[in-house]
Amino acid sequence: MNIFICYDRCGTCRKAEQWLKGRGVAYEKRPIKEENPSFEELRAWWEKSGLPLKRFFNTSGQLYKSMNLKDRLKEMDEEEQLKFLATDGMLVKRPILLAGDVVLVGFKEPEWQETLK
Repeated sequence: MNIFICYDRCGTCRKAEQWLKGRGVAYEKRPIKEENPSFEELRAWWEKSGLPLKRFFNTSGQLYKSMNLKDRLKEMDEEEQLKFLATDGMLVKRPILLAGDVVLVGFKEPEWQETLK
């Protein structure tokens, strides 16, 4: 089963969910704020995704900006960054779609289309 990790007040998450529904893609919905990803989950998703760890940070979020993480992350190693991400779901880029062996971070329609065809 696909797992769709999102925040209901996020416009991009709502758009991605409508896209999934419109294509009949089955998924289990997981609210990121109420069910913050753990350190272990984040590490596994990051490793599986092949993406730079920075892509897992919600760089446009208020919390990211208020904590001045743009500069602070440069001083942290990957383990510290993962631990930091695990402290608050609002720091994590969304939506995230776990589809088998694939982890999609952020909604990019062509990438989702290619993965879920």
